[in-house]
Amino acid sequence: MTASISAQDQIANFLAEAIPEKILAFKFDASIQKRIEELVYRKKEGTVTPAENEELERYLAYDLLIGLAKARASMYVENS
Repeated sequence: MTASISAQDQIANFLAEAIPEKILAFKFDASIQKRIEELVYRKKEGTVTPAENEELERYLAYDLLIGLAKARASMYVENS
């Protein structure tokens, strides 16, 4: 897991430095947000399938990466 976190950090830094304004403005579109909400609900209810759980885990990893990139991008924007 440490290697994965390190890789996410490197990608987040790269994105934040390269395109900080676009990173700060990024949001998943409504259909993806709705799908994530559905998967979270199903997981809480205990009805999520293994494939759906994997899908949710991928979305959560993307969300973590975007969150890291946004945090770093805000520093680049503030310092420019």
